[in-house]
Amino acid sequence: MTTTLLTTYRGELAAVAAAFIWAVASVIYTGVGRQVSPLMLNLLKGLIAIALLIVTLVFSGNLLPRVSPTSLNLLLLSGAIGIGFGDTAYFAALNCIGPRRTLVIESLAPPLAAVLALMFLGEQLPLSGWLGIVLTVFGVTWVVLERTSDAVTPEVQTTKGIGLSLFAAIAQASGAVMSRAALENTDIDPLWSTLVRLVAGVLVLLIWLGFQRTSPRSLTALRSPKLLLIITGTAFASTYLGIWLQQISLKYAPAGIAQALSATSPLFVIPIAIAATGEKVSTRAIVGVLVALSGIWLLFSR
Repeated sequence: MTTTLLTTYRGELAAVAAAFIWAVASVIYTGVGRQVSPLMLNLLKGLIAIALLIVTLVFSGNLLPRVSPTSLNLLLLSGAIGIGFGDTAYFAALNCIGPRRTLVIESLAPPLAAVLALMFLGEQLPLSGWLGIVLTVFGVTWVVLERTSDAVTPEVQTTKGIGLSLFAAIAQASGAVMSRAALENTDIDPLWSTLVRLVAGVLVLLIWLGFQRTSPRSLTALRSPKLLLIITGTAFASTYLGIWLQQISLKYAPAGIAQALSATSPLFVIPIAIAATGEKVSTRAIVGVLVALSGIWLLFSR
């Protein structure tokens, strides 16, 4: 019975697991982001994860599988857009407008992914699926709005941050749909597709970095062994494991549902905050969690 449930809901469960990992990682990245630029942070975690993935695939004997050119191109484009541009824009938005407003705008990614999947893949969801996405996104947004009070930011920074957040949401939704198109009904290993996406994303970042004048002072923080160890450990969890789980979710669950469940990270931040600081949870936050959980239930029972 348990094995059947795990097989039936492996895509949905992988998305929720990724959301949990990203919740823990986001707490760590908030501190790291004050010492390392968004572009450099994204590049570092990508390079570390690529090294780990290559080692894993070499030992599994699946480093160079046979893949159709169409699937390969879709995965490369997915990585370039979703990871190279989308993740960097997300980290930059965090620096401009803070986590609360960034996450609220990022909540547009799941419905965008569902609409794009409907338009380009003909992936139709039942009414319960659409309702589940709406309830999950609404509940998460409600929790995010209640949880954090960002400092007031200048108008220019606010406009820039909103634009970056919107771009990140569109890029991540597009990347998810491309991955879904490449993985659905194929024998492609999600671990291998994770490597391909990361390689494409890192290539974009290296080209981007080449057009920027990087001051040696901006790399001073990376001389700290402690900081490098933190980035390495977080990259293993959030990039190696997190994106691998995301690829599993996109292989076995519709794009909109996979994105909606992957976006539930803020729900996990609440127990983390309680465990770490003993922080009290308001009634409003509990209501938001319950609404999101009802949406998650619909997505699992569709």
